[in-house]
Amino acid sequence: MGREPTKRKRGRKPKNPSAETLDIPSSTATATTSTAALDDVFSVGNVELIDSSNATTSVDDYRPRGRPKKRLNPDKPQPLQRRAPPRLFENGGDFVDVVVGEGDGLGPRVVPAMDAVVKVFCVHTEPNFSLPWQRKRQYSSSSSGFIIAGRRILTNAHSVEHFTQVKLKKRGSDTKFLATVLAIGTECDIAMLTVDDDDFWEGVSPVEFGDLPALQDAVTVVGYPIGGDTISVTSGVVSRIEILSYVHGSTELLGLQIDAAINSGNSGGPAFNDKGNCVGIAFQSLKHEDVENIGYVIPTPVIKHFIQDYEKNGGYTGFPILGVEWQKMENPDLRMSMGMKPDQKGVRIRRIDPTAPESNVLQPSDIILSFDGIDIANDGTVPFRHGERIGFSYLVTQKYTGDNAAIKVLRNSEILNFDIDLATHKRLIPAHNKGRPPSYYIIGGFVFTTVSVPYLRSEYGKEYEFEAPVKLLDKLLHSMPQSPDEQLVVVSQVLVADINIGYEEIVNTQVLAFNGKPVKNLKSLATMVESCEDEFLKFDLDYQQIVVLRTKTAKEATLDILATHCIPSAMSDDLKS
Repeated sequence: MGREPTKRKRGRKPKNPSAETLDIPSSTATATTSTAALDDVFSVGNVELIDSSNATTSVDDYRPRGRPKKRLNPDKPQPLQRRAPPRLFENGGDFVDVVVGEGDGLGPRVVPAMDAVVKVFCVHTEPNFSLPWQRKRQYSSSSSGFIIAGRRILTNAHSVEHFTQVKLKKRGSDTKFLATVLAIGTECDIAMLTVDDDDFWEGVSPVEFGDLPALQDAVTVVGYPIGGDTISVTSGVVSRIEILSYVHGSTELLGLQIDAAINSGNSGGPAFNDKGNCVGIAFQSLKHEDVENIGYVIPTPVIKHFIQDYEKNGGYTGFPILGVEWQKMENPDLRMSMGMKPDQKGVRIRRIDPTAPESNVLQPSDIILSFDGIDIANDGTVPFRHGERIGFSYLVTQKYTGDNAAIKVLRNSEILNFDIDLATHKRLIPAHNKGRPPSYYIIGGFVFTTVSVPYLRSEYGKEYEFEAPVKLLDKLLHSMPQSPDEQLVVVSQVLVADINIGYEEIVNTQVLAFNGKPVKNLKSLATMVESCEDEFLKFDLDYQQIVVLRTKTAKEATLDILATHCIPSAMSDDLKS
């Protein structure tokens, strides 16, 4: 027997399965906004509009569908009627669907408070990482959000990334209110907004949060996805709970997989349980021809961590991480060689981030036996709930930046206990710039900048993991910074001029040293070049290349090159301070 063939979806065929964020470009976007993001969504013929008018239906207007019932003979005994038609009662702005019956033991089912769900309109102006002295043309997008206690609104971080202006519109309203961005958590893909106008808060009840749902629990996703302008409601169940890869933040945190339809524009919309409490935020989905209805939701533990972090520190500080790379200890010979007893379990430390606080106490080949008193299995998991296990990084991300943690390790067959301070992760090639404009420095037509994931995406497109130079990708995946301020500095491009003849083809090549001194970061390079009094400027590049310019001539030519290319300054503002 062969496998049942999968049905082909209409639209463009994606190259690889990938999780994608779900904000959608507005129809009023500028001419440079690509419409390719909408190619693989669906055709309008497949859209089923969900009528939300039942919330305003009068009890007197209720008419059961179908054939009229036969009239009953009052002389004959009739069976006990178990159910009556549902009736809607308003309870503090929420409509409670009450099913009446005798002795059925059914409680009221709460319909989610959809009036607290808002539509988010954002105008974005992204930095141009390939030409770091300017920005790209602005574009618009729309997504979803919802109101929480304290006159605040939650949405996705990617929905307001590089924002210029954010506006909110309530359900059933024709007014857009200007919003202020309070905090953006890039790693967890959550942003917090507020509105100063008191009219926005009239008649709206905030959403209440529920507990982490169990598998097969019903969920209802509410938002403003593509396919219409009014609010949309889709339902499904929780199919998986595990540590997920958050595409926008390039991190791994706890996440929910659900089978409810989540489409572009659902980003930031709440997912409700049967009690009408919010159990998550829709934020990404899996797009592939072999899968259907795989959506991902940010669960309440991550949401509450973000909110409490903001309330505790007055801003977003991030999720801590254990700065080590570890190896599973599932092989019995490996465990025996490391001096582990039969009843001992744990994971072996392969490498330690030199910039992490753990580097002061932990050593390579240490066996981590437990974290905060919770034993770690040989595959790196810890007990989660009844019948479930989860990666022990979940325990780390439950902490806050600066918190202490107790770690038990096995070193040379001896058990040691340490108290360590937890900090956020520092990467040699950062996954994002946290809204800051890119840094650059120009001398003699050579444009120096730092490498980041947004820079690689700008240079090589979405497939940068396959198109970028191998050496840069190796540093992206495996290199660790040796100091907190270390950066990967490259020659981004050469602005052609008479002084740089013969160097025109140098592009995206790492700068190793200047005049024999190692280049630690872009600021140190700019400082050394500006203060250089030698006759020549000598740059040692990767692949054993060198670049030599006459100091006086290079500095004189820089002004003409800046004027030719309409560049306002030879260095970014952060390098001037």
